[in-house]
Amino acid sequence: MRLLWCGSGWLPVVEQLATRLPEGSSIGVWDRSRPLASVVGEVDVLLPSNANITPEVIAAAPRLRLIQQPAAGTDRIDRAAAAARAIPICNAPGTNHVAVAEAALFLLLAIARRAPLAARAFADRQIGVPAGIELAGKILGVIGMGRAGTAVAERARGLGMTVIELGRGATEADRAAFFAASDAVTIHCPLTPETRGLVGAAAFAAMRPGALVVNVARGGVIDREALVAALAGDRLGGVGLDVHWDEPADPIDPIYADPRVVATPHIGGSTVEAFRRITDVVLDNLGRLTRGEPLRYQVV
Repeated sequence: MRLLWCGSGWLPVVEQLATRLPEGSSIGVWDRSRPLASVVGEVDVLLPSNANITPEVIAAAPRLRLIQQPAAGTDRIDRAAAAARAIPICNAPGTNHVAVAEAALFLLLAIARRAPLAARAFADRQIGVPAGIELAGKILGVIGMGRAGTAVAERARGLGMTVIELGRGATEADRAAFFAASDAVTIHCPLTPETRGLVGAAAFAAMRPGALVVNVARGGVIDREALVAALAGDRLGGVGLDVHWDEPADPIDPIYADPRVVATPHIGGSTVEAFRRITDVVLDNLGRLTRGEPLRYQVV
């Protein structure tokens, strides 16, 4: 059985899989200098990660038996094209929510304590600056109370924060009230037509001056131009971005030079423990596929 890792990163998962694949199976990594559709002809299992699995890719893979997403999100996979070929799509939910929640708290603490300015002060041999803010007693607004959102809420309460939620079906009035009440906001929802640009000009206008925003979900949930305008207008106290509008993000993009912005390279789910759990799910489904047993976490 031949597997192809289509992601542009997260290669420790590939290394773990390579050492644990059953005899006779192999895994390769997509060489992005070539179109994906041109390299899938002999592939049995696609591991999409952050790649777009289009109808053209699926049509070019006559041996394809499974599309196994090594994460939760399947928004980049063309479900209709897979269903037309009766190719199952599975994901791996519940494997990295602890890692993502801890990453969200890391970013929240980093922007609350003004980490970029603290690094500059250290380099300049200054002591006791900058002054940050305490999270205890603040209100954290969580967008999306799935596994990761729930996990970050539990941990935020341990810091003394009050947690409020913005979920599916919220009205425009609900959203305005949510943003107005939040001292900090963390984003944990999938990217859908309804959530694209959800944190936009109206949201930033409603937020309290000095509000903190953390995104560990999908870059497109934040309207980039609205964020740039909010930073220019000194509306925000800090922004933590683990996900970006284009990935890999351009490190010389001016938005990342703002001392209120802390950026990480989509490492929210990147822990040894999370990668091990992902590998377990992938290997389990490979075994089930070989034996003709029902697959786990099948979404199509």
